Amino acid sequence: MQQQDSTRPTILNAAELPEWTNAELHALFNVLDLPKDPAAAAAFLAEHGRDVRGIALRKTKIDAAFLDAVPSVEIISSYSAGLDNLDVHAAKARGVQIENTSHILAEDVANAAVGLALAVTRDFINADSFVRAGKWPEHGQYPLGRSISRMKIGIVGLGTIGSAIAKRLQAFGSKLAYSGPSRKQVDIPYYDNVVRLAHDCDMLILTCPLSPSTHHLIDAAVLSALGPDGYLVNISRGPVVDETALIAALAQDGLAGAALDVFEREPLVPDALIRDRRVVLTPHIGSATSETRRSMAENVVDTLARHFGIAGPRDGMAQRNQADAPLESIG
Repeated sequence: MQQQDSTRPTILNAAELPEWTNAELHALFNVLDLPKDPAAAAAFLAEHGRDVRGIALRKTKIDAAFLDAVPSVEIISSYSAGLDNLDVHAAKARGVQIENTSHILAEDVANAAVGLALAVTRDFINADSFVRAGKWPEHGQYPLGRSISRMKIGIVGLGTIGSAIAKRLQAFGSKLAYSGPSRKQVDIPYYDNVVRLAHDCDMLILTCPLSPSTHHLIDAAVLSALGPDGYLVNISRGPVVDETALIAALAQDGLAGAALDVFEREPLVPDALIRDRRVVLTPHIGSATSETRRSMAENVVDTLARHFGIAGPRDGMAQRNQADAPLESIG
């Protein structure tokens, strides 16, 4: 471990970040890299945890015991939008500031959600295979799809990402409704019950965070209410959907189709979903554009720097061109 500078705050790097981001962190802070092995990490925190004032987070699980090991921590800056790996209640109870990137990735995730909605309703994946296999026009006209412009679409979780999806769907002409823990100040019908929302909609798009209250929120009852002509799109977190119930609904022709960017036990995807031609599958790429991933990584550094009153690498300068430092594909 490099020699520490007593004039700099100490940051715990608990995230897999691009090398250029690591270099920026090291230029501004004393950086402690958390070992990946759980036993080594526990010993490391026991020795160095009291020095930590900020955490750069990605997928590392931070619970109350972890927070107890870093009693001086003031801020956690997450590369991701989701905070299901962080005990948010425990962090807030300790007065820890929490930063994430939902405001940064919302536009690209919303684009992905609409793209998945179009792909599953218009059957673009199978239509592509139809053409590539030389079946057109010898095998006749390709089956008709469905129009999202003529659908009522329910958004489950009208936060930053859900609102960006709503804006796009309104431009398509879709009728919208939403559900969530509380009513928003928006001109969109609100449902306090997801089953009733599903019953009244042709499609559900899931954007809610994963929490104890949303785990398996989309269960057999919701899928049954959505019905055999309904579609499900999930760009939130896999465990929001009871995958067993989803597979059963599809097997019984209880849904028209599903488009999934996230999975309950990813990267494991059940064979039943892989084999089903009514299901569109993508490998958790909702935010995966080079521009957004770069901005997400920059935000980790910038929020830490601002918290400690340090001039960051983007203070007083224009956004650097992406070509200046290619972003590694870190998923």
